[in-house]
Amino acid sequence: MSNVLIVEDEPAIAESLAFALRRDGFSVDIADTLAAANGKLAQADLVLLDLMLPDGSGFDLIQQARRSGAHPAIIVLSSRDEEADRVAALETGADDYVTKPFSPREMVARVRAVLRRAQPPDAPAVPRATGSTPPMALPISVDEVTRRASFDNRVLDLTRVEFDLLACLVTEPGRVFTRSQLIDQVWGDGFAITDRTVDSHVKGLRKKVVEAGGDPNLIETVRGVGYRIATSAASEGGRT
Repeated sequence: MSNVLIVEDEPAIAESLAFALRRDGFSVDIADTLAAANGKLAQADLVLLDLMLPDGSGFDLIQQARRSGAHPAIIVLSSRDEEADRVAALETGADDYVTKPFSPREMVARVRAVLRRAQPPDAPAVPRATGSTPPMALPISVDEVTRRASFDNRVLDLTRVEFDLLACLVTEPGRVFTRSQLIDQVWGDGFAITDRTVDSHVKGLRKKVVEAGGDPNLIETVRGVGYRIATSAASEGGRT
């Protein structure tokens, strides 16, 4: 049974989420402040996190979670729908971003989908692309067993979604993956993810590749269609 920690200071929202999740078989704990959440973080498989809390920002909890050994999945809950807020949350390490108001039924579906992505390599298969780096020599290396990715031997510190996107793209360098295909491969069928969410995660992935010394055009945007790994990357390698 997966344990979900709800970090939310509005009792009505917290209780409605808790009721829906418990009815669906989850173990649920609730914290209404960052201080209370800190003591419960290690036991959580997934955190539903409001960004605006009485004693601080939810971003602080995301950073602490990503530094801890537990590494719970995180879904941000927010009343703000600005792109900058979504990008900031995803780049900090959140796995998903949901704007209020939302239905408890939708949140249960999102929790299941995020936990499915977070399964260890030997868990039952999740509907997404599998396999390691293809035979074509790329400056990017992806190992799906250890879930480690690197650029020219420099380890990339990727979120779960960023890793899964990269693992999908490198299976066929040069092939254009549509946003719909990426959603199916990374999130799975029947899960409501928008094109903007895909774009935000790719932006974060591309930024980390560039920070490791890679060309920003290594992950190419095909306007109006989707994304691909540039085939020129195989022959040119990484930049120095």
